[in-house]
Amino acid sequence: MSLRERKKVAAREALSWAALRLATERGLEHVRVEDIATEAGVSARTFNNYFSSKEEAICAIGVDRQLRIRDAILARPAEEPLWEAVTNAVLEQYSGPGEPDREHLARVRLVMTSPALRGEYLKTHVAVETALAQGIAERIGADAGRDLYPRLMAAVVGGAVRVAIGHWMCAGRAEPFLPTLADALNQVAAGMPDLSSDSRKP
Repeated sequence: MSLRERKKVAAREALSWAALRLATERGLEHVRVEDIATEAGVSARTFNNYFSSKEEAICAIGVDRQLRIRDAILARPAEEPLWEAVTNAVLEQYSGPGEPDREHLARVRLVMTSPALRGEYLKTHVAVETALAQGIAERIGADAGRDLYPRLMAAVVGGAVRVAIGHWMCAGRAEPFLPTLADALNQVAAGMPDLSSDSRKP
C-alpha cells in the first residue's frame, strides 16, 4: 500500500478501537460520534468519512481482522496444505498483541449484545465470511460467488473461532487462548470424528 493508503487504514482502525473502548467504558448509549473522534485525535467530519455510525465503527473491527486473515492466507507458502495455511493465518491474527484478554472480552460481549448493534453485527457477520471465503477461493483457484466449498469452509472456520472464544471464556483456566483456538481449528480440519458411544464399540 502507498503511504496515503496506510494512513487511511490506520485512521480507520484508530476510530474503530476508540469506539469500542469508549463503549466498553461508558456503555454504547452514552458514546457520541464526537467523543469517538476526540478519543482518536481527529474531527467528527473525519469520522464520517470512514463510518456512518458508531455501531458500524465498532463492528468494523471484525471485518478488518478477517481482511488481514484473508491476506495472510494468500501470503502463505504455495506448497502448504489449505487447512494448514488457513489455521496458521487465523492463529497469526490472535497471537502477540492480538491475544484476547478475558476481562476485556467480557466487556466487549456486553457491548455486542446491545439491541442497537444487532443489525450492524449481522451485516458484519456476512462481510466477515465473505472476506474469508474470497481468500480461500483465491488460494485454491475457485469462485467464492459460485462454488460451495470456500463459503462452507469460511463458515466452519468462523464458527470454530466463535466456539473457541466462548469455551475459553467459560473455562476460567489460566491457559492462553491460542492453544484452545488451535485445538478447535484442528478438530474441524480433522473432519469432526464421530465420538458417539456407538461408534466406539468394538
